[in-house]
Amino acid sequence: MNRPTDTPVAARPAGVIETDLPSRLDRLPWGRFHTLIVVALGVTWLLDGLEVTLAGAVASALKASPVLRFSNADVGFASSAYIAGAVLGALVFGWLTDRLGRRKLFFVTLALYLAATAATGLSWNLASFVLFRFLTGAGIGGEYAAINSTIQEFTPARVRGWTDLGINGTFWVGAALGAGSSIVLLDPALVPGDYGWRACFLIGATLALVIVLMRMWIPESPRWLLTHNRPRPAREIVEAIEARFEQRAGAPLGGEIHTLRLAERDHTPLREVFAALFVLHRRRSLVGLSLMTAQAFFYNAIFFTYALVLTDFYHVPGAHVGWYLLPFALGNFMGPLVLGRAFDVVGRRKMIAFTYAISGVLLTASGYLFERQWMTVVEQTIAWMIIFFFASAAASSAYLTVSESFPLEIRALAIAVFYALGTALGGIAGPALFGSLIDTHERSAVFEGYLVGSALMLLAALIAAIWGVDAERKPLEHVALPLSALRDD
Repeated sequence: MNRPTDTPVAARPAGVIETDLPSRLDRLPWGRFHTLIVVALGVTWLLDGLEVTLAGAVASALKASPVLRFSNADVGFASSAYIAGAVLGALVFGWLTDRLGRRKLFFVTLALYLAATAATGLSWNLASFVLFRFLTGAGIGGEYAAINSTIQEFTPARVRGWTDLGINGTFWVGAALGAGSSIVLLDPALVPGDYGWRACFLIGATLALVIVLMRMWIPESPRWLLTHNRPRPAREIVEAIEARFEQRAGAPLGGEIHTLRLAERDHTPLREVFAALFVLHRRRSLVGLSLMTAQAFFYNAIFFTYALVLTDFYHVPGAHVGWYLLPFALGNFMGPLVLGRAFDVVGRRKMIAFTYAISGVLLTASGYLFERQWMTVVEQTIAWMIIFFFASAAASSAYLTVSESFPLEIRALAIAVFYALGTALGGIAGPALFGSLIDTHERSAVFEGYLVGSALMLLAALIAAIWGVDAERKPLEHVALPLSALRDD
């Protein structure tokens, strides 16, 4: 049994921090502490799922609204504004998360989200709706950078993949909540007139108020503190966490401990950030960009216009769209849960390539059946359930890849950069493009859009298979050595 030394974190030679804290975090058994971290922070994915689903579910109500009177193109444009906000928010708040700390920023981004989504329900025209959707997206984009980096820095290495995919899968719990809420709130017999879609957007604001209280007890990431020359509070946080586990177990913690030597620094210069992303780790950057771009187009293009396909081609009443979103959400939720452990056991590279490739092949097949009018609306829903069972795990693995493949000092910004670039390339254009394709009322035009999404997924699968990182069950510091680590380590 290995125990920490009497001075687990200390500045040995001047300007050097010698620490075993990352190793001590990785040796912890899964416990109540980790579950609470996952719930309080991972709920961001639920909020995003809620927002995205509501945007699709209320599309018909927005078109029928006597105040807004949106066209299909307007719905697609508003969806693109949400994604554009997420891109900008991820970049700005991602940089601030690495600079100012994980904890500060996940409160700031949550507050922005709360205010903006509440304001969306008060929109009075296209311009106001688009602005508030943009700001809502900015809050969610910033949340991704802050919470994903925090969760990974607290999660033991041996279960990091499964945990990350499971958290990402809660997006679809939010999607189911949004779909179920829309069924009730968009029923004119229950909520009259123009109030139904407005009430839908207040759900997220209410949840955000609860989440603020849940996050109050979460400490700053010890890994972030170490790389910002604050070893003492980092040690105090880890020792407090260990004390909880030892008290519950009634015995000292065991497990192998490794030390790491870091150069003292309080921040990482931007030139070093870009050198790490685009020179030192350029192949990893290519993998991350391809994965994020492909899944962003695949998901945003199809899911944001899901309701339009149902109403325009299958003539489903707008108030009933939520019933078709529920089974779709179930397939997406089950994918990461069922396949998640394979990413830690079979391996990252094999599973990422497989899930991306099978998603692309299945979309092509179902798109062809759609174009030939060989599927009923029920059969179309089943086909989407199967496709996105795999695609959900694939998309989740993209976030996992970009958040664990780069050095600790730039982890939040790396998440932000590749989320932003991938979403800008694949996500902003996707909803607007598909909205225009659906407006043609030609199935062949929509099928061509599906083929683009399939091709991007297949290309990403090939790139991941060749240059992907075998990060399964490895400590974050082994997957990517911190920029401040002394090279003799």
